[in-house]
Amino acid sequence: MRSITKKIATFSIIIGLLGTTSCRKDPKDETKPSEGIRARVDYNTLTPSTPYKNLFLDSKGDTVVDLTAGNTRYRMFQALNYYLGAAVRDSKALDSVQMKNMFSNTGNPFTDIPSLKITGNDLNSAEVSMRDITASSMGAESEAVRKGIERLFGDMARLSVFFADTAAMGKPGKAGNYLADAKGIEVAQVIQKSLIGGAQLDYISNVLLNTGLDADNKNIVPGENYTRLEQNWDEAYGFLTLNPVYLLGSTDATRGTAESFLGAYVWEYNKADYAKVYPALLKGRAAVANNDIAEAKSQALFIRKAMEKAIASAAVGYLTKWKSGTTDAARIHAIGEGLGFIHSLRYCKINGGSAAFSDSILNNLINSPDGYWDLTSTKINEAISAITVKFNL
Repeated sequence: MRSITKKIATFSIIIGLLGTTSCRKDPKDETKPSEGIRARVDYNTLTPSTPYKNLFLDSKGDTVVDLTAGNTRYRMFQALNYYLGAAVRDSKALDSVQMKNMFSNTGNPFTDIPSLKITGNDLNSAEVSMRDITASSMGAESEAVRKGIERLFGDMARLSVFFADTAAMGKPGKAGNYLADAKGIEVAQVIQKSLIGGAQLDYISNVLLNTGLDADNKNIVPGENYTRLEQNWDEAYGFLTLNPVYLLGSTDATRGTAESFLGAYVWEYNKADYAKVYPALLKGRAAVANNDIAEAKSQALFIRKAMEKAIASAAVGYLTKWKSGTTDAARIHAIGEGLGFIHSLRYCKINGGSAAFSDSILNNLINSPDGYWDLTSTKINEAISAITVKFNL
């Protein structure tokens, strides 16, 4: 097991080689003609409760919004995460090939999950996968990132057979309801949080809402009723949430919609901005319909900054939970989530996130013979300070 857990602790090193959102009144909004192929959407008609699809129509009155690709990858992420939880939930040894196939959508790996409203055949027949967009912005290094995640699937499978044992220094097993390796690392959390950054954040923020905004917005994609730019924005929305209105009815104390992954953490760890994210998504999409690219990019920048702040704040939040934890189970869970979010800081490119920054923090925290068991308040405080300064939290 020590060779297995050594790979967990050095996962990041391996990978490392590799406007505002308010609807201001503008009297010109009602009269200015559209610069695109759609009838102009008046920004003043947008409200925080306007369903995403309602205003984006073709000349026949049919919606041009297609959330299929984004929602499908979201459900694939849900299905993979559900499978990762089976070791503890169902006292079950996991199969690394199954996880790898779910990641790449090969070999019909998905099955029905009624509690998540997932139909396996719908995912198996899809032409998209999680793997094909993970670390998309990393260029030639993206394949190394993907293979690193797949190695973690192998580590998770080998760890899963210890579901009946109790974790201790040098011994894998359960700490409370959490399954940790011999160095006290909850591998399932490292995988999940690394994919929140490497799949969701990177693809939504660094691709679809960044370089993707330079896509064609004058011509309909053959066989579809949307432009490439329209689809890029809609895919970003669909990969963030399954809901027609993201975070509808949410307050600081209560999340109003069922959200998972990045969408949930934006609410939990960015209280200053979460309520502004949906209006920005809606106004940005209206700007795409109007071919108002400057406005679309302005709204996209706000959304991207809000997501990066959530990731950085979550990393700090879980490190802080390690400090306040009173049991090994609580602390193991906190550091597992924290490590995954720290790994994901490399995708926070607006704030200068990089593999070198993430890896330096991870090395100081867990690149020691006993990982979690060697942690000290000094190590945790140094990590918190570095992230806080880097992201101006």
